[in-house]
Formats: sequence, C-alpha cells, structure tokens
Amino acid sequence: MKYLSSLLILFLFASCQITETITINPDGSGDVIVEQLREENSYMQLAGEEYSKENIFQDTTYIFQDYITKYKANFVKYKPEEQQLFQKYANVKAHIKRSSYEKEFRSIFSLQFNKVSEIPDLFKTEDYASDIQHNYALEAENHYFRIEYAFDGKIFKRSVSIINKAELEKAKRESEQFVAKYGASNLVQTYTLKYHFPKNIKYVSNLKAIINSDKKSLILEFLISDFLRDPEVTNLEVVLE
Repeated sequence: MKYLSSLLILFLFASCQITETITINPDGSGDVIVEQLREENSYMQLAGEEYSKENIFQDTTYIFQDYITKYKANFVKYKPEEQQLFQKYANVKAHIKRSSYEKEFRSIFSLQFNKVSEIPDLFKTEDYASDIQHNYALEAENHYFRIEYAFDGKIFKRSVSIINKAELEKAKRESEQFVAKYGASNLVQTYTLKYHFPKNIKYVSNLKAIINSDKKSLILEFLISDFLRDPEVTNLEVVLE
C-alpha cells in the first residue's frame, strides 16, 4: 500500500509530539524545522503487548535532491508541474531515526529558505521521496490537505487547504472510531507551532496563541487528532508592527 490509512496515521500521531519551528530574518530569509517525536508512554498504551515485540532500527540522513539525482530516470517521467513540486523539496534535509532498542522514534525535516513562500509541506517529504524512488503516480496519493506559507514583510500566513474532500471525510470517520476506543486514554499528542519574527507582533488570528515576552515570537498548541480531523484549524495569520 503506497500510503498509510488515515486511521493508522492517527494511531501513530496520537502518541506523538510535533513541533514546527519557523524563524524569519529581517531580509525575509530564515529556516524551518519540523520535528516528530514518538511519545513512548502514549504509544505503549496504544500498542499493548506488541510494544515489546518491536524490532526496528533505522538511522538515515538525506537531502531530498539525492533522490532526484539518484532516481533521475523516474523523475523525468513526471509531468512538469509534478517535477516542479518535487524541486520545491530539493534542499530539504531529513533525519529519520527509528530504534526499538533505544526507544527513540524521531523524524526531523529542515530547510533554509530565501523567502517564506519557498517552504514546502514538510510532512510529505518522506512520501515524495518514496514516490521518486518507486516511480509512484502522484494521482494515487491520499493526502487530503496542503500547507502553504506566505510573508510580505508585515503579514505572515500559514494556510491549510483541503485538496481531497473524500479523504477528509474518511479521516473524520476514522478519527471518531479512534476517539471512541482510545478517548479515555491519557495520550500525549501535541502539535506545537513556534514562530519567530523580525519585528514585534501586533495581531494573531488565533486567540490561543501565546506571544512571548520578546513580543517577536509566539507559541501555539493543538491536539494532533484535531489537526487530522480538521487541518484548517491550524490556519494562522500574524500581523507585525
């Protein structure tokens, strides 16, 4: 199966901590880091007796361009617009560590950008690398949302749009099943946005956002299950002075 079902994604992410950090410099350049860390106590509650049976070890670091270069014969088969999409990930660095022995499951995706609009939807990095490696058709993907970013020097926008309503409805149904079964469990499933700006923050669209004492940075937390059920809840607009 090319992509995981939304129920399995929810199962994995409901025991996970995700932190998305963006730092924007005065000239509009900056860096973005998305880190996914499995929270072992939560995952153990979900996995049950299977937890002790894990036998996994992976420690991989790569630049997405490595896949474009190594599998060029596959890459050139994609439509021009698909190649353009992949190229947006070219400079993304990925570090994947999955160790059942050390009980460390961590994925880190990072990028240094010249302008905010260059930031890709980093959650899809591994999927797209696999696409190129195995010559999978993008039309077959079941991603149902897209994350995009924009910044004009004063207004920053994190925009999440639904691109597959059928998959969204499927995710909602499976989320309800998950909550019915595991809702009483004390699971760590935090999705944290940490944004740093070159000027003081004047306005934030989400009232739950906490502006730090430096007035130039903020923190906003969601539940991952809420994000997967309704990705648009993480839309955000920040206006600077």
